[in-house]
Formats: sequence, C-alpha cells, structure tokens
Amino acid sequence: MEIRLQDLTKIFVAKDKSEVRAVDTVNLTIPNGKLIGLLGPSGCGKSTTLYLLAGLLKQTGGTIFFDDDEVSNTPPEKRGIGLVFQNYALYPHMTVRENILFPLQNLKVEKEEAKERTYAMAKLVGLETMLDRKPKELSGGQQQRVAIARALVKTPRVLLLDEPLSNLDARLRLQTREEIKRIQRETRITTVFVTHDQEEAMSISDEIVVMKDGLIQQMGEPQDVYDDPGNLFVAQFLGMPQINVFDAVVKTKKLYINNMLVGKTKLPNGEVIAGIRPEGFIVDKEKKSEFKFEVNLVETIGRDTTLIIDLPGEEENILEKKSFKVIVDSLLRIKSGDLVHFTIKPEKMYIFNEEGERLQ
Repeated sequence: MEIRLQDLTKIFVAKDKSEVRAVDTVNLTIPNGKLIGLLGPSGCGKSTTLYLLAGLLKQTGGTIFFDDDEVSNTPPEKRGIGLVFQNYALYPHMTVRENILFPLQNLKVEKEEAKERTYAMAKLVGLETMLDRKPKELSGGQQQRVAIARALVKTPRVLLLDEPLSNLDARLRLQTREEIKRIQRETRITTVFVTHDQEEAMSISDEIVVMKDGLIQQMGEPQDVYDDPGNLFVAQFLGMPQINVFDAVVKTKKLYINNMLVGKTKLPNGEVIAGIRPEGFIVDKEKKSEFKFEVNLVETIGRDTTLIIDLPGEEENILEKKSFKVIVDSLLRIKSGDLVHFTIKPEKMYIFNEEGERLQ
C-alpha cells in the first residue's frame, strides 16, 4: 500500500503559548511494499511523523492517504496499522502464543483461524518452538520478534516500527535488524522504521528519509544519499567516521585548504566549506601534492587504518584543536609522526556555502 503525506504539520503549544513545529509541512510518498527509514537526531520529528501515521496524534494541518483512502481523521484501530514500540509492550503474564493471539481475539476472529494465524506468525519470526514461554524467559531480541509477530498477525496494511532496536545490545541489534528485513521482504507490507542510528537505517531500508527540525532534508536510496548529500547536515549526519569539514577558499577556479591546493572547481572566488569523506583521501606516494600533514595517531582495525591528524592552529589547549580522520589501507604501514601527502577523490569531496547549502 502506498502512503502519501501532503503538507503534514504538527504544532505543539507550550505552557508559555510558544509554538513548536515538530512536523513542518511534510510532503512524502512511501511506495507500496517498501521499507522506509525515518532518520534523524532527537527532536527532528521522525517519531511524531510515525504517530501521526498511526493516528496516535492528531495533525495540525495536512492530509494522510493510504492508497486513495484519506485516513487523516480515521481512529487508530480503523487504519489497519501494526505498531511496534521500542519497549515491546508485551503482556508479562501471557505466553508468546497468547501475546500474538491477543489482537485476533479483540477482532473476534474465529478460534481455529486465529490459532493457525498465530502459529504462522510465530514461525515467520522463528519462535514456533517457544509459544508456551513467558516474555521473561526470552532474550530481548526474541521479545522484539514477539512484538513484531503480534503487529503482523492481524494483517495490517502498514507496519510502523518506533526505534525497535534501541534496547538491544550490539549483537542482538545486528541479528534483529536482519530479521526485520527478512520478515518485511517476505510479507511485502509497507513499513516505516524510525531510528536515530544511521547504520540501522542504511542497512535495512529500501529508502531513507533524513529529517531535521520537522523538515525533510533528503530522501533516496541509502547509498545514493550518502554519495550525493543534498546539504551539509545530511553529509555530516551520514557516515562513520563522520565527514571531515574544512574552511576553504576558492581562488581563480582552485580550492585551497590551509593555503594548500586541494583541487579545481568552477565556483567563483570566495570562502566556502569543504567536506571530504575519510575514505576520500589518496596517499600520494610520490609526495608531489602540497596537501600534506603530520599524522598524530594511527588506529588499525583489520585491513583499514584510520589516521587522526591535527589541523595546524594556534590553540594551546589540546581539547580545542581541530582534527580530521583519514581511512587508508593498513598495508601502507603509516606511523604516528609521518608526514603524509594526499590527493582527494573528487567524488568524495563536497563544497557548501556558509548556510550549509550544497554548491558542488
């Protein structure tokens, strides 16, 4: 099922009568059968958007469509949504079977059919051998799968997941996100996944929607958004290690950082901001490039080596020094104190103005 948001707005009014635009005239189309990740920092409006979709919050303005049906004023129980919260919200006194079965009992589904659907959902999430266990007897990842099965058993038109992995440890988070992707692909239910974790969003989403201050900053396939960020915020939010940001100057079609030539550009003369991905640096073994720095620290994990380099400056306090990170092949055997010359991959460097708008 396709979801369309048209000028969707949610304004909260504080006690002092000031207004907070949690969602600000959002226009968004979520394709049928896709898993879309709403991604952004705390307070960006992603969870509020999810609750508006679910009907748990009433929009201030705008409309919500499920296919051609406007559901803006439809109560949650009649929207045909399955909702999974980050705290699972399982009934502790009920077994796995009873937790999954509960929505069907409320819908007064015939007993034998409800039993079959409950088992089918438990099997889908890999819990068919644990139907008689209580939630306390399950791991966090298994509890989350029970919550997903309970949301799916009533055959919703839309599945909504609100930070579903935030309470899991790193290993379970990785395992469970793979399970979510598998389940979504098998069911083909249109799914909206809310997270602040870029790795989660990029690993399982068909498309990501990056949000800030209630506004959509960019939408697209994860790798496309990473490779071609629309503005400085998106460039900084996606990527680990984070993109390196430098004050730069354009002079006669050439770009300079710290008075060192970095590359060519068609931009007019003036001050700009240059963003370079850590993997965008190439070590110039012939040492012809004037873009050179002394390496401060070296961290090697497997094949990749991360160089941590301090930018030249007058700051005496080490905490105030600006540094950047470079990822290179560990076979280069670079050590702390080495003077390294770099060239830059053009496709890994982005230029912005002072407002963070993309120029190149």
